[in-house]
Amino acid sequence: MSITKLVFLAIVTIVFFNYFNNTDDNRYDGSLVLPINTKILAFGDDITYGYGVDRNESYPSVLSSLLQNRVINAGKNSETTAEGLKRLPKLLKEHKPQILIICEGENDLKRGRKYDEIEKNLAKMIELAQKEKIFVVLIGAPTVEYLRYNTVNLYYVLAKKYDILLDAETLAKILNNDKLKTDETHPNAKGYEILSNALANSITANYTPTF
Repeated sequence: MSITKLVFLAIVTIVFFNYFNNTDDNRYDGSLVLPINTKILAFGDDITYGYGVDRNESYPSVLSSLLQNRVINAGKNSETTAEGLKRLPKLLKEHKPQILIICEGENDLKRGRKYDEIEKNLAKMIELAQKEKIFVVLIGAPTVEYLRYNTVNLYYVLAKKYDILLDAETLAKILNNDKLKTDETHPNAKGYEILSNALANSITANYTPTF
């Protein structure tokens, strides 16, 4: 097959998936809610911080509005999992959340860090939270494989090992749709809104408070 035909097929494939990859069908309807005063710590890197959008358009801000509960934005631009691991203990002690959302690893992947290193750092974060009886939600970070973003397998491994809630595909779906991102690795306001709705649905469906 000629290079021209290969390029054409690749373009058609990308357009096809962008067209049919509708991520806006998972809007939170409020039928399930969290207990009043549930405190959520959104911890992570650029995605949590809300890179590329106004602060009130970040996913923690939108999620807070959806759930009518406090969601603390503890995102830090350009952070790696090693840096996040150093930062997390102080935040857990300071805020004492009932729910911790971890969105880390994208910057490690962009910098070519070994998967084993990323997995080890994330595992330690999860263990820190579970030691304090905190409900953990993990957002899977994607990397490009065969012209598309796919969530790295280590996130599935961690979710199974620690029995935690995993949002496995939302971020990958957002980054595979040019209409939902500001650049190659960051959602736009609509993308963050979709991520927020997906998290609201999964958290309210799976979180059981401990008294």
